[in-house]
Amino acid sequence: MQSQDVAQRPASSRAQESVVDIDQAEAALVEHYPRLVRLAYLTLPPALGRNRRVLTAHALTQRALPRGRKSAFVIPAQATVAGREHNPGYAYVRLQVVRTALEAGLPLRRKAWPKRSQLPPLLPQVWGLRLFPRSGGADELALDQRLSALTSPARVAYVLRGLEKLPDPQIRALLKEADVDNPAAALAEADSVSPQQYPLLSSPEYDPCSLHARPTDLMRRRQHMKAALAATAAVVVCGALLGLPGEGWGPDGAAAPSYARNPAAQAALDPAKLTSATATAWQATGRTDFTTWPARGDLTKDKALLRRALAVWARPGESVQVSVTPGTPAGPPPGPPQLLYAGEVDNLRVVLLHDGLRIARYAEPLDDPDLAAVDLTRVDGATGPAASALVLGRADGNVRYLTAPWVREAAVRDLAKPDAEVRALALTKDGATAPFASPAVRTGECRSWDVLQLTDAWGGTRLLTDLSEVTLAHLTVGRPQAAPGRDASASPTTWAPFACSLAAVRSQGVRTVNAWQFARQPLPDGSGDADWVCTRTETWRGAGTRTLTQFSTAAGAYITGAADEVPACGPADPHVLAAGPWKSATGDSYLLAAGSKDTVSVELTGGASGSAPGNLLAVPAEEGAQAELKGTLANGREIEGLQSAQ
Repeated sequence: MQSQDVAQRPASSRAQESVVDIDQAEAALVEHYPRLVRLAYLTLPPALGRNRRVLTAHALTQRALPRGRKSAFVIPAQATVAGREHNPGYAYVRLQVVRTALEAGLPLRRKAWPKRSQLPPLLPQVWGLRLFPRSGGADELALDQRLSALTSPARVAYVLRGLEKLPDPQIRALLKEADVDNPAAALAEADSVSPQQYPLLSSPEYDPCSLHARPTDLMRRRQHMKAALAATAAVVVCGALLGLPGEGWGPDGAAAPSYARNPAAQAALDPAKLTSATATAWQATGRTDFTTWPARGDLTKDKALLRRALAVWARPGESVQVSVTPGTPAGPPPGPPQLLYAGEVDNLRVVLLHDGLRIARYAEPLDDPDLAAVDLTRVDGATGPAASALVLGRADGNVRYLTAPWVREAAVRDLAKPDAEVRALALTKDGATAPFASPAVRTGECRSWDVLQLTDAWGGTRLLTDLSEVTLAHLTVGRPQAAPGRDASASPTTWAPFACSLAAVRSQGVRTVNAWQFARQPLPDGSGDADWVCTRTETWRGAGTRTLTQFSTAAGAYITGAADEVPACGPADPHVLAAGPWKSATGDSYLLAAGSKDTVSVELTGGASGSAPGNLLAVPAEEGAQAELKGTLANGREIEGLQSAQ
């Protein structure tokens, strides 16, 4: 609604509305775009298919702003009470997304023109590919089936409860604004789905911003092509090329036959050709990698299951949920892979395979093998901690792992509470752990972060964390170096204030995360010390590194800087410089800065200025002041501060 209409409304109506600047709404749309697209995706009827839902969710969200560039518009005040937080701009675009998503679910009628949201989106548009979010587990499949049975208003009511955390009175008012005839009935119908499933709404299964791509039906595309004349012309041209000097389209030299007749490709699909290691291979060879994992599980002789796993890996059908971590090549194995596990896990049959480069996890429900899922993750060069455990399955927010044959003990440790009791975790004869709560699928405020602690046959201890992938990330501490860092179990207090920051790197193909306490700084008012820690994420693919600088006091910890693909705080450049605001108990504001120990001077210029020899600096500054940070190393090289995270 445009701003000039506000004056024409009764005073009682205007009292219930907030005037929102369009720039504020646009900023909210950009800032919360992934959440809004997820809201639209969950609201749209699953009958549209995942590809159509993804594109429609993006289209509806991108059209949530009002047309034109009016200075302001209004929105009912009730919709702003709990939105992101108390942001009327966000409340407005959320209302538009809900309204258009509900419209998109309405059936088409013969005697009425369809609304724009009911038609396939013009933009964004993708040709020749199907896009869909990464696959979830059995819990996500079950929730998707329950949500598809609800009406669109009931489905959006459930999503607003679980994803947006809105109370029922605000949901009722929002649905009324979105032109729902009976909001009370929608809320009552939403009660039929358990609120215990709310955390699953934030899982990667329902994230239309992290997508996988597959080709459309290639045979159907060929059948529908109407370019016979162009094909004939191409044949004529190619025939002419055959007359040119040289062999033209002659023999393919040493190339193997096409896929259908390639013996290696055929062998890769034969369960009888699967390889396996002996139970003592790791002891005989001294190697601690996946090649020395024996085949375990009670279904390793089930040829029908293994054949399905290999066939689905090579040629996933329309119903298969395929998840590929960033940087992992898709496609079938180049030859017969190694069998690591085949067995029943909760309500699934699970197969783990290794082709030398990747781990493939195949899972199918016990009662319906046609609803399969395949997860591919890169593990080239994995050894020691990186090859110590794999995810077997997730159910009801819990996770089970399969541990390496050299693992002797398993336990659960709360990374956020270093003094908390370490809880023993039972291992089966096959090396599978008992289930425990995974932090990777948890939503809401983070107060703990449970990690897997493994003790190997040589007495070494390793800390590994679940980041929503088949492989686990190894946690280390210490100054970055070419050799692997010390395991985080050597200094759990270093990680404690920053454990919850691991949530920012879920589903990114993470191999290791290192925490380096590079400085300790006395606070200006003498109330204690602040620890400066740099955390760096390394990935299996090499690219995609992420560096964070974090500042911790007795009052809490927060991120002061973040950068992607930079050498700082890594083995190639083990130096770092960071700054962040701090306010004393008396209300005095400062900018604090710190560098690694080889920093000989630090300087701030701009909104706050000052300099000091050494690696520490504290400068009085107004709240919100921005400054440029520079430092000098002992060798005379100048470095800049890591980019502000604010």
